[in-house]
This record gives sequence, structure tokens and C-alpha cells, in this order.
Amino acid sequence: MEDSQQAEDIALETPASDVFIPPSINEAALLAGDSYSYFSPVPPSLLPPQDSPVTAGPPCALGVDEAGRGPVLGPMVYGVFYLPLPLSDPLLRTAHHFDDSKVLTPAVRSSLMQTLCTPSTDLHTSCGWATTALSARDIGAGMLRPGISAYNLNAQAMDATVELIKGVYARGVNVREIYVDTIGQPAAYQAKLERVFPTAKITVAKKADSLYPCVSAASVCAKVTRDAALETLWKTRGRGLNGSGPGEVDEEEQEEEGMAWGSGYPSDGRCVAWLRGNMHPVFGWGPECRFSWGTAKDMLEAAPAKGGGVKVEWPVDEDADTHRLTGFFVSKDQENDVDELGTWFGTPAGLEAF
Repeated sequence: MEDSQQAEDIALETPASDVFIPPSINEAALLAGDSYSYFSPVPPSLLPPQDSPVTAGPPCALGVDEAGRGPVLGPMVYGVFYLPLPLSDPLLRTAHHFDDSKVLTPAVRSSLMQTLCTPSTDLHTSCGWATTALSARDIGAGMLRPGISAYNLNAQAMDATVELIKGVYARGVNVREIYVDTIGQPAAYQAKLERVFPTAKITVAKKADSLYPCVSAASVCAKVTRDAALETLWKTRGRGLNGSGPGEVDEEEQEEEGMAWGSGYPSDGRCVAWLRGNMHPVFGWGPECRFSWGTAKDMLEAAPAKGGGVKVEWPVDEDADTHRLTGFFVSKDQENDVDELGTWFGTPAGLEAF
């Protein structure tokens, strides 16, 4: 029973081969391993009247959710979704049946996102959204900082959330209520957000993506963006690392096979098999991999005979604290035979120079 449930979860997390590519995909940033944000245009109906700049736009609800917290491959994407308060239930729940992205099939998620991005649809003219893609490289670099300077995943998630909400406010949207899905302790998370956004009513709750329509919509935006990001990374990084460049792969075979690294989760056998089969013995993987994850670290640290990486031992410099500054300018065999100050700027200068 447990195995069948896990297989079903992996299937829902695996991107569809024909996933809609939303405008939140920045291919250059993804392939470079950079984090980035995208903000959709704000619908004119949500902005203050042009003839009365001191009047605020209609009060809006804003939802926040993420996708890809646990995978070893690909970015973690935070999404926000906002719309007028009276439209939340009738537009999102009744008309379009938004729900937690994890219970929607990849095809349904993709279709909802495509409708949201299509001009003249009710979603496009009434709602706005934004995403931040935290790259695997930046996640790993933050978590692997030494000692107390480590930047853990919760801190990275909080900062991404705050910056997204600030970005929506900066674009003139009158956000009155904020709903956030959380994995940690809701009370502590909510208190932090209330200090940053004191004028908004903030609700932080577990399973908020099932309880509040705007969070469900944010969940879909985040999930489809992550799915499309994985698809983009796969085309250049994934299938190009197994000895075949993107142009050398049969397109029909690729479409049937899908992404050979699957969902990117450590529990997905396809992901683990891809990691093992495409690990460079020195550099590991590219910016698509979170090196701070145990799955990646264990593979790199395994014995070479078991497919691990090359062991590198850095020599300890015992004289590290005994160097003289002039030692960087004078060779060892000369430093005891010359006047240090006289040779400081090059040619020795004796009394005859004066």
C-alpha cells in the first residue's frame, strides 16, 4: 500500500512531456544556475484610478506557496497569486476548480496555467502572479556555508516570500489579506511576516493550499514553473550529459521516454539512476543538482571503487603563520643576502645614489 502511494505521488510530481512553458521561465538564468524572479503584468483593474492617485485599488487577497522543496534536482520555486477579495471563491474554486497542485494531474495544472497566461480570459484580466526560482546551485551554496554563516532552506524560503510580497506591493496592488502555506511552525512564521507587513491580515497555516483558493492558485503557478524549469534543464543538461547532445536524440523516442531523471526527488529511482550514471568524478553535476542534499553528498563521498568521486586532500601549510611580507617579493635563496628595504622597489640603491 505504501509503495503504491509513493508511486502515485511520484507520478503527480513528474512533469508532463508537453508541459506549458509559462513566461516565468528564464532559460538563460536556469542554465547558468542563477536564481531569479518573474512578476506578471498587474491587471489594470487592480491598480489605483489614474485620475485619483491617492485612492487605492480594490482590496486583494494574496496567496503564497512553494514547489520543489525536497528534490535533489532543479530549483525550488515560490509563487504568489493575488486577486480581488470577492472573486477568490467564485472565480478560483467554482469557475476553474483550483486546488492544491499535488492533487491535480500535471495536465490539469498545465491547462490552468495556460488559461491564466492567455489574454482576454477571466483569470488573466482579474488576477496577477509572480514566482521566484531559487536555483539548485544557490540553495546548495547557502546551505554549505561554513559554521554559523550557513543559510538554511527555511531562511532562504522566508526571504523569497518576503521579497515576492514586497514586489507586489511595489507594483501598486492593494494587498489586504495574505495567506501562506507553511511546513514549519505556523505561529513563528506568521509573527515574522506580521512584523514585515503590519497593515495586512496574515494567515499562515499548514495545508493552506487546500484551504484557501489564492494559495491553491499560487501552488499551481509555482508547480508549473518548476515543471517547465525541469523540462528546460533536461533538454540541455539532462539528456546532454549521457553522451548525446540535444540535437542527437530522436525526438519521438524522447517524447515517449519523457525526462529520464523523473521527478527529481531522491525517492524516485529514475532520479537516483540518472545521478549515478551522469556523475563527473571531480565536478559531480551541473547547476541542476543540489550538492547539499544527502543523496548527492553520499554519492560524491563514496569510495571510487563504488562509483564515488575522486578524493582530494589539501596539504596543511605548517608555516602559514610565519611568513614575512617580504617573502612574497624575494626568493628564498636571496632573502638572507640582500637588504630588504633596498630591494623593495627593484634595483638596490646604495649611498652613491645620493
